[in-house]
Amino acid sequence: MIEPASSFQKTPDQIEAVRLMINQAVAHILLFGGSRSGKTLIILRQIILRALKSKGSCHCVLRRHQVDVKRAIWLGTLPKLLALCFPQGKVKTYEQAMRLILPNKSEVWFGGLDKDDKILGNEYATMFFNEISEIAYEQIEIAQSRLAQRCPEIINKFFYDCNPPSKSHWSYKLFAEKIHPFENTKLSNPDLYGFMRLNPEGNRDNLALGYIENTLQGMSERKKQRFLYGLWADDSENALWKREAMINPFRVKSAPEGLERIVVAIDPAVTKKETSDATGIIIVGMKKGHYYVLDDRTLIGSPIEWGNTAINAYHEFHADRVVAEVNQGGDLVQSNLRNIDRTISYRGVRATRGKIVRAEPIAALYEQGLVHHVGSFPLLEDEMCCFTGSDNEDSPDRLDALVWALSDLSGRACGNRAIPA
Repeated sequence: MIEPASSFQKTPDQIEAVRLMINQAVAHILLFGGSRSGKTLIILRQIILRALKSKGSCHCVLRRHQVDVKRAIWLGTLPKLLALCFPQGKVKTYEQAMRLILPNKSEVWFGGLDKDDKILGNEYATMFFNEISEIAYEQIEIAQSRLAQRCPEIINKFFYDCNPPSKSHWSYKLFAEKIHPFENTKLSNPDLYGFMRLNPEGNRDNLALGYIENTLQGMSERKKQRFLYGLWADDSENALWKREAMINPFRVKSAPEGLERIVVAIDPAVTKKETSDATGIIIVGMKKGHYYVLDDRTLIGSPIEWGNTAINAYHEFHADRVVAEVNQGGDLVQSNLRNIDRTISYRGVRATRGKIVRAEPIAALYEQGLVHHVGSFPLLEDEMCCFTGSDNEDSPDRLDALVWALSDLSGRACGNRAIPA
């Protein structure tokens, strides 16, 4: 039998989080808050303890995209957890399948909701949805049907975590307001939903020196609200986009067949650090004068990482072109992509006017009901409904990529200049 290492010391916040997670009266538990507050690690630890308690049980850890599970958890948090809490080495890891096998034959599966055929073909006693700010509630509801394994030793539970996005996100409605995200009615069983906030200050002893003061405190006010204080944000009244008027009424469940053109647009970042801008990667298609936002593959990563992500999307969606802003990276953006795949169709664009000026013609397409989000893209939509163009705001990486994609497809003049390929 594996026992957790006695040398691992939970923070006071993590102690309270464990109390919430083992409360038999609560079935859905959300841990939200700032960056590096110990949320994901303590949930993973609890999952392994549950797996050890129930022989032959099965549990899963899910994110929106499988590649993010591998990068952030399988290769990131999980090895640290095993070294800290279960150092005996009796937990077997199967790299290709991304699966843990415990001595009592229990298993923990890791996967993405974009590869749901395999992961959702199983039944589980625990389901953990990691970084739900990126996940649409439609995906959550579909996956929840797989919490069906009967294990007498434990009560089946859902765990969730996130750095909180805006109050328009379903997580705020469900856990804070106790409202069903789709039906907008009060939950009939609100006591089943519990949540608590964990912030980096409570995990200070486990963080690098200066992380809070030099990294988080140096962020813009909006990012500090999310990554330092762990607060849900409000949409801005001065933003070009209004969620209820311009996005929600025209949302669709699926794109029409036979899209005439599809582009993958990139707003590349030039560095890879925790405080770096993300590389915006948005996929958009068009048919008969209507435009369909197909996916958001934005990430913080190195040029090889965002290059591979963009080119994989190019082939996956059978895109006609990759469009990339070259203001920051110049010819290196094209070189990076061509080094990965020389066969892609590529167009570089250079911004010559401000972000708001470039975005206004695209916002007009939304006002006319010509742009449809295929499903939900919470972080993209937060950027759209919060960005006002003021000098102290973060770079809207997802929004920039969206503007490039729709500019290319629509031919709208958005203050950009094409760069010869």
